[in-house]
Amino acid sequence: MQKLNTTLVYILSVIGFLCCCFYGVGTIAAIIAIVVASKELNKYNANPEQFVNGKAMKTAKTVAIISLVISLIGLALMAWFYFNQCEFYTWYLDTFGDQPGVTEEQLAPIYEAMEEAGCI
Repeated sequence: MQKLNTTLVYILSVIGFLCCCFYGVGTIAAIIAIVVASKELNKYNANPEQFVNGKAMKTAKTVAIISLVISLIGLALMAWFYFNQCEFYTWYLDTFGDQPGVTEEQLAPIYEAMEEAGCI
């Protein structure tokens, strides 16, 4: 009896989770995990009696799919932020700028970011 390589799929899925907000790196890792899992499952489906951990590979593929979805959500949020920086900074100042105890020194980085983005 042989074992399918679930470890690689799990490692890539975890990288997908951890890197979900780093410019699409998590998405790439999750896609690779799904491709590897699909190939391994094809081997399993062709000859299931030869492998002992087919169910584990199905679980690993599910984890990879979840990782991909979370990474795509993170990528979408980053894209939204990139195209809506001014709205985000305005919302941030409206929400947190009037809070008691918030000083101008604490808000200075937001004003600088707004200036760099061309919002001011």
